[in-house]
Amino acid sequence: MWKCYALLSALFAALTAIFAKIGVRDINSDLATAIRTTVILLLTWGIVIFGGHLGEMKDITRHTWLFLVLSGLATGLSWLFYFKALQTGDVSRVAPIDKLSVVIAIFLAFIFLKEPVSPRVLLGALLITCGSIIMLVK
Repeated sequence: MWKCYALLSALFAALTAIFAKIGVRDINSDLATAIRTTVILLLTWGIVIFGGHLGEMKDITRHTWLFLVLSGLATGLSWLFYFKALQTGDVSRVAPIDKLSVVIAIFLAFIFLKEPVSPRVLLGALLITCGSIIMLVK
């Protein structure tokens, strides 16, 4: 099932890039990010509330809070820089370069989470890196 979710994530990430490029055309990219974040905030809290998960907040540990806050900060910074890149760059070049995050995530997961890295994962990371480098060269 995780593969279906991952493919849906990729589809919506692609739509995000297209919609964001159009959305930042005439406004400040930081304002566009704030609007987008507000929509996400309303959507996700709605899902939590209507899904009956609000009561689970009392069970969240400090450790979990810390890493969720750090993840939120990293996401916010990622979105701010992504929207700035989209405002001046082509989606067809910005999006593939942004996908270097996959390679960085693989590396960090190996170092910090001790996840195994198979030859297939290394080859995939190498191909993503090569594609991103090609997109960087004008």
